[in-house]
Amino acid sequence: MMRTRPLKVALLGCGVVGSEVARIMTTHADDLAARIGAPVELAGVAVRRPSRVREGIDPALVTTDATALVKRGDIDVVVEVIGGIEPARTLITTAFEYGASVVSANKALLAQDGAALHAVADEHGEDLYYEAAVAGAIPLIRPLRESLAGDKINRVMGIVNGTTNFILDKMDSTGAGYQEALDEATALGYAEADPTADVEGFDAAAKAAILAGIAFHTRVRLDDVYREGMTEVTAADFASAKEMGCTIKLLAICERAADGGSVTARVHPAMIPLTHPLASVRGAYNAVFVESDAAGQLMFYGPGAGGAPTASAVLGDLVAVCRNRLSGATGPGESAYAALPVSPMGDVVTRYHISLDVADKPGVLAQVATVFAEHGVSIDTVRQQGKDGEASLVVVTHRASDASLSGTVEALRKLDTVRGVASIMRVEGE
Repeated sequence: MMRTRPLKVALLGCGVVGSEVARIMTTHADDLAARIGAPVELAGVAVRRPSRVREGIDPALVTTDATALVKRGDIDVVVEVIGGIEPARTLITTAFEYGASVVSANKALLAQDGAALHAVADEHGEDLYYEAAVAGAIPLIRPLRESLAGDKINRVMGIVNGTTNFILDKMDSTGAGYQEALDEATALGYAEADPTADVEGFDAAAKAAILAGIAFHTRVRLDDVYREGMTEVTAADFASAKEMGCTIKLLAICERAADGGSVTARVHPAMIPLTHPLASVRGAYNAVFVESDAAGQLMFYGPGAGGAPTASAVLGDLVAVCRNRLSGATGPGESAYAALPVSPMGDVVTRYHISLDVADKPGVLAQVATVFAEHGVSIDTVRQQGKDGEASLVVVTHRASDASLSGTVEALRKLDTVRGVASIMRVEGE
């Protein structure tokens, strides 16, 4: 039986995502009501610039006083899509205190203060849902914390930033340099005027923190995530990757240690084999590859950003939270019972592709191989090309720790025959 009194929704932010949320709430109102069991009503929209025309939104609903909106007392759900740390954090905690549940797309805030926000939500018996915070429209957070709740997840590896994937895909498919590919991404609207958050891995690192926390039932904050950007990736790196049957992606990788006693979370460029499912993810799309004990290997794929895709995830959470509201229940909160330590990057074990500029003379390869052996790093393959007294030496290792590889590279730089280290890249997905 349909309840006639509507559930009231306050929308914080009405930009690209917020305007799509409002549009879908209006155009799909009957369907949403049928799915929830009660109508939903947009009760207020908090914005910074009230004079701007917002098509389809009653101007009477628009306010610049977000605090007053969440303190009204009759709001059932607050949808927060303003982003950033403040005032979002204060507005969300205030919403809980005044009896509202929250749907958020705020990856930066959740990666930094997710545990504290969950604690306030639990204290007041409210929901905190945030499917839209990671990978846009792709259903990912709910499968990890609900569908796979009975399984043991060992690894989550994915492409979680569409801007960087578009740039790297262009470099791979056309041979373009980094700046040329970035310029195209900017012209097409995939990259912001200041792309730092994307290309330096900050955006992906926030998402990695959220994914690791859910997957491993452990609190993982943004500061726990190793981060390396992709601005140093070159056309030469792609040429080397192709010779290995690989491509290059900026990956977010969350892993449980082999002994199960710790976890790691990291973001960096990596070579992956063309046979791996993530290698075929093109353009601005996202994909996340999950490995678990019982389910095995799963991949989630789709548009990872944009107004409509992100709004789709927000509305999915809104429906779930409203259903909980009607039944007097709350959904899953934070699960951090495992409390596993987060290991530093130095403990991470993977393969490496190292390109060296060396003197083209006898004995160089032997010297380099000796340095690798002295640091306990086993070599898989070596390729050397020389001309006019100079040469390039490409070494691909077996699996080694980041700390041992760092020591190896430091020692290589001290060799008179090594002119420089052209590039170092991890090899994943094997």
